[in-house]
Amino acid sequence: MELTEFFQAHPQAAIAFSGGVDSAYLLWAGMRAGTRVKAYYAKTAFQPAFELEDAKRLAQELGAELEILPVDILCREEVTANPADRCYHCKRALFETILKAAKADGFSLVLDGTNASDDVSDRPGVRALRELEVRSPLRECGMTKAEIRRRSKEAGLFTWDKPAYACLATRIPTGEQITGEKLERTERAEEYLMNLGFRNFRVRLDGGRAKLQLPAAALPLVLENREEIVKTLRKSYDGVLLDLEVRDAF
Repeated sequence: MELTEFFQAHPQAAIAFSGGVDSAYLLWAGMRAGTRVKAYYAKTAFQPAFELEDAKRLAQELGAELEILPVDILCREEVTANPADRCYHCKRALFETILKAAKADGFSLVLDGTNASDDVSDRPGVRALRELEVRSPLRECGMTKAEIRRRSKEAGLFTWDKPAYACLATRIPTGEQITGEKLERTERAEEYLMNLGFRNFRVRLDGGRAKLQLPAAALPLVLENREEIVKTLRKSYDGVLLDLEVRDAF
């Protein structure tokens, strides 16, 4: 099935919108197909400020209706305890909020941006989507991440080459309590590195230390700015580590 055919079969739909590559393309495709769509952004402490700004920018550029839904995720012990299935509890909270808002607006169908490249076999969050009957048309239509990026570029979406970005909670080891302070510290550290020119990286919490995970191609930039990076991050962390076993993509 082509994505256009999916939208032709569903003349109206609510879209869980993160401002990332996948949901951005999904929103554009729905609007282009003539479907009545509305974007819903669930705002929590797990997302950095730039994600919301990207979501607002894209919605404005497309002329799409966007509703921002605040969710106090830090009040949920089943999430902040950071168990192995944290994503399940978090997704349930976010999508229950989106489903409620969408229903009030007359939508019976909610879509998300899971694509065909995503490994759903061991993702607790996907279980929550299935339980709530959220559809993933990009995945259903067999669209891979590479294809979505290519089509997004052709469509002129600025998100086409946006690096993948998992939520800030993923920087905290499983089983370690998630707090607002840890999330804010992580956001500041990653924003600082972004401003230095780094892309596709993570700053993970390792005890009280910052563990930098970057692709091999970024190592020259690390060495060039080594002293400044250490000096800046040591203001918020007990030490700065470089993970030499990182993957080239996240």
